[in-house]
Amino acid sequence: LLITPKAMPDLSEHPRGKRIGEVLENAIASGKPSINANMWGYYASRLPVVAFDFTVSRHRDGPDDVLSDFTGNILGDCWSGFQKIDVRSDSRITFAACWAHARRKIDECRTAFPVQVAKLESLIRMLYDVEDQIKGLDDAARLARRQSLSRHVLDQIAQYLDSEAMQSPSVLPKSNLGVAAGYVRRHWEPLCRFTEDATIPLDNNDSEQLMKRVATGRKNWLFKGSVAAGERAANLLTIIGSAIRNNLDVRAYLDDVLRRALVGETDWSAMTPHAWKAEHPESIREYRQDERRQAADRKRTRRARRRLLNKSTRRR
Repeated sequence: LLITPKAMPDLSEHPRGKRIGEVLENAIASGKPSINANMWGYYASRLPVVAFDFTVSRHRDGPDDVLSDFTGNILGDCWSGFQKIDVRSDSRITFAACWAHARRKIDECRTAFPVQVAKLESLIRMLYDVEDQIKGLDDAARLARRQSLSRHVLDQIAQYLDSEAMQSPSVLPKSNLGVAAGYVRRHWEPLCRFTEDATIPLDNNDSEQLMKRVATGRKNWLFKGSVAAGERAANLLTIIGSAIRNNLDVRAYLDDVLRRALVGETDWSAMTPHAWKAEHPESIREYRQDERRQAADRKRTRRARRRLLNKSTRRR
């Protein structure tokens, strides 16, 4: 975000005015020409929408503001801003931790600790194997399988983390694997929360995919000239991202809803991508659905082959 007179919003009306004012005033006092702003991505697991939010800092007041009226589960990495969110929200929100982030931290230690990493990753893969097998079941059946099969795997992970192979001197507390194991131990309760609610995914990779669009965009629009410009960019990313998630022809969708808005139509619920999709089946890009289905089938096939290979190897 470039520091210019235009970058200073009207703080009296802005819901996050205090934070914006503090950050920009400190940057100006320090003589900084720009600051690092943040774009946040939110992916609804059971609604066909995505959302982006723009903030001038990585402070927790950004997610707290977006989730101020939300009740339910939030799945993410173990960033400090998500800690105690259940307390801050008066138990409206329950935090669950992402296993993909935990696995990534462990995988980064592969060079120095190949045996321990191989064991831990094989156990984490078993969690994903269970998810593959129960994907088509209803919530009650999925929860029952998680509480039996997934809980059994989690117990094995916990036992291995406490085993001699993961203790000093084999793994020193300040080594990279010691730090990764400490991450898993500290956040064990939210990492296991998916076994308490069938609606909680194992990881937040769908949300992580959203941030690739921001990373790609940075190559084309590195700077934002004002807070308002950053918020407009977040709104556009939200509209386009939700249209893509609904497999729509984005150009046709934007052309129609913008024309309707310009002539004064204010029925915004009818112009949401999932509502517009039902009225314009000709603008649904069927090949996107097919591509996603084929990609999911390929992944399930690879995992099934690996499971069969592992079984045959153990028998020998």
